[in-house]
Amino acid sequence: MPKERPTSAQSRTAWIDDMDTYGSGGHARPDSQFEFRAREDADLPMENEFGQKPGSRSDRGKEQTQVARPKPVGIFGKIGRGIRSLWATRQTEETKGNRELHVKTTLRELIIYIVFLVILCVVTFGMTSTKMYYYTKVMSDLFLSTTHSGGGTFQTLTNVDDFWKFSRETLLKGLYWEKWYNGDDITNPDDLGYIYYENKLLGIPRFRQLKVSSNSCVVHEDFKDVIRHCYDSYSDNLEDKTSTTADHPGYTAWTYKTEEELDGSSHWGQLTTYSGAGYVQELVGNNYTSAKALVDHLFNERWIDRGTRAVFIDFTVYNANINLFCVVRFLVEFPATGGAIPSWTFRTVKLIRYVTVQDYFIMACECIFVLFIVYYIVEESLEIKKHKLSYFKNVWNILDILVILLAILCVAFDVYRTVEVDNKLSVLLENPDKFADFEFLSYWQTRFDNAIAIAVFLAWIKIFKYISFNKTMTQLSSTLGRCAKDLAGFAVMFFIIFLAFTQLGYLLFGTQVKDFSNFQNSFFTLFRIILGDFDFHQLEAANRVLGPIFFMLFVFFVFFVLINMFLAIINDTYSEVKGDMANQKNEFEMGDYFKRGYMKMVEKINFKRDKIVDIQEALKTADINQDHKLEFDEWRTDLKTRGYADSEIEALFAKYDVDGDRILDSAEQKRLTNDLEEQTTAINKEYDNLEKTGHRPGTARSGISENDDTGDESDDDESGTKSSRSGRASSGVSYEEFTVLSRRVDRMEHSIGSIVSKIDAVLVKLEAMEKAKLKRRETMGKILDSITESDGNSDEMKREQMEKLVREELERWDSETSFSPSGRGASPGSGNSSRGVRARSRPNSGNPVSSEV
Repeated sequence: MPKERPTSAQSRTAWIDDMDTYGSGGHARPDSQFEFRAREDADLPMENEFGQKPGSRSDRGKEQTQVARPKPVGIFGKIGRGIRSLWATRQTEETKGNRELHVKTTLRELIIYIVFLVILCVVTFGMTSTKMYYYTKVMSDLFLSTTHSGGGTFQTLTNVDDFWKFSRETLLKGLYWEKWYNGDDITNPDDLGYIYYENKLLGIPRFRQLKVSSNSCVVHEDFKDVIRHCYDSYSDNLEDKTSTTADHPGYTAWTYKTEEELDGSSHWGQLTTYSGAGYVQELVGNNYTSAKALVDHLFNERWIDRGTRAVFIDFTVYNANINLFCVVRFLVEFPATGGAIPSWTFRTVKLIRYVTVQDYFIMACECIFVLFIVYYIVEESLEIKKHKLSYFKNVWNILDILVILLAILCVAFDVYRTVEVDNKLSVLLENPDKFADFEFLSYWQTRFDNAIAIAVFLAWIKIFKYISFNKTMTQLSSTLGRCAKDLAGFAVMFFIIFLAFTQLGYLLFGTQVKDFSNFQNSFFTLFRIILGDFDFHQLEAANRVLGPIFFMLFVFFVFFVLINMFLAIINDTYSEVKGDMANQKNEFEMGDYFKRGYMKMVEKINFKRDKIVDIQEALKTADINQDHKLEFDEWRTDLKTRGYADSEIEALFAKYDVDGDRILDSAEQKRLTNDLEEQTTAINKEYDNLEKTGHRPGTARSGISENDDTGDESDDDESGTKSSRSGRASSGVSYEEFTVLSRRVDRMEHSIGSIVSKIDAVLVKLEAMEKAKLKRRETMGKILDSITESDGNSDEMKREQMEKLVREELERWDSETSFSPSGRGASPGSGNSSRGVRARSRPNSGNPVSSEV
């Protein structure tokens, strides 16, 4: 007896709106590409591998093999697998043997990296704007281009007198704006302290001087009586640290303070690097009159003397309109040669980061950027763990580490700057008449901007790592990699000649031409000559003979010979790479991958449509007795012929058999028909969406037959599906068909088994015959030997002896063939063979031996 079929009420839950998944926006869940699986219920028996249930009518009394289902994964296992997949890369996954996995992993890496790159660009470009340039230009024009009473500017400053004219006139007038543009005085205190009426002067400006002590250098003995004081060039150990505050009460300009006391930092000038210590004087009073009196006092008391080597003027302004700081420093160096060398820095930085809504959006992007950095740290750690030291042999991996390190440094400084700016502003608001030292912060802010700029540059270069699957994208790296050895050898030769010309130019023209004034300038000047930026007349004016000779030799050897050798190496290598790539295929074609995905989607939709068509046809043809009532047996018989499993048939029937009488009446059939029409409409909408991206293919069957013609079955194997199979045909066969096929296979196995056993017997017999043949040869040899040795016997005796030996041998042959080693007797040909031998061996003449021999 078969197992009792579940009631419709129980089976109804097994469907679980499976057909509803074909509705608007829904997607069916195929067990394979062309087989849909009804969700299991506690009361629904498990299907076997042929799509049928144990205990069904077609399975009655038959023993079926159950499907080997994978071991269920727990919730923690799924979470762990999901977390592990977040860091799946081509270096952590085995993608060499799985082409589709390689494609998916590469695309996933590329998409994630593009998101990271977008976030990085948003963070970077959110820190800067064109306003910074114009702010710097406005401040630099005010102080650098304004002329003083002597007719010069700060840029044309050449001596101490020019410095004091700049300080007493241009500087003070630029710092203190106490009149409106119409000449009226500014009476409101809140309007004072602004440059250009918009830029707030933070704190007060500061003068700082560095000096060297007297007799810091050695005077030649011939001049000791004439030159009694000597002041060397600046260095830390030669600084003059004596204080003469008692001679100038109320002023700090003659009091030496260390770098720690000033909380200062060193500065790299035109001539040398200067420490953060020195003699400091702040412009107290915060108005033009007080500042003018203080600067006049310094001028009158000869604050700058022969030992002065550098004077710094520092101040900071803040523009609230654009939320930018401008940290200004003027430096005038007084070399031991005399005269003055001016230099300046205007650092426009955004130290207060979060004010507007846009700033807070940038802060959110910065948080996401930090998460990306953590993500890539974990990713690179996993790759290092897997590949060990071989990880560092890949240039792209080194680039990854470099980008991560730069990003970590930038994040650390971002936090430090935010905290430090808050502290400094708090101190400044409490003491507005103190010097606001933002020099250190502005310096490291510019270093931060430089680091983040380099990180962005490297991040863009890193895109080649993810698009290297295309042979066109690897031309640059392949060319450089292949000619690296040749370029290394060429670089040695090039720099030997180039450095020789650098030293020659420095020694020949260093005393007269600024571009060759030191080794560094000479080096870069020669690079500029290669690019066509040179001043031949300067060289000719410096030395009328050696100047032109130097220029022509350099142009000939470097420009005409070495540069063309370099280009030849690159061109030859590029031609080789181009030729190799012409015969090389891409790792994978992105278009083909998306095309296959598109075709799979189309096939899935076609399968949905075919299934709905089958159900609609079943509604029309299953009612055999035409009583407008569809019984379950009629429903099942019709759908079984269409290749559907019992579980699907019963689940769909149970969904619409509301009353559970195992019959679909007119109302229930109408409801099913309406649902199918809605699902058909939804599928047509999906087709319309697909038409926007490509040509509309035919049905699943026609589409699959095209794939069969192309023979591209291997690619589909990699994706876990076979596109050469039709949708409904793979949903299983009936049990009757399976039984017939099973019997045929059993008969075939039995027949093959008997044939194999007979072949084994024949092989054994042939082996026995081969052994017998060898024994016969030995026996015949003995007979001949015995006849030859018996010389004393008569011919009659020899004949009898010969006949006797031959009969014995023939009897032995017959006994051997009668009992074969296989136990089946002699083969059909063996008896005939023995009889044939016997007939030939009998004497028909007087010399039987000769006939046998």
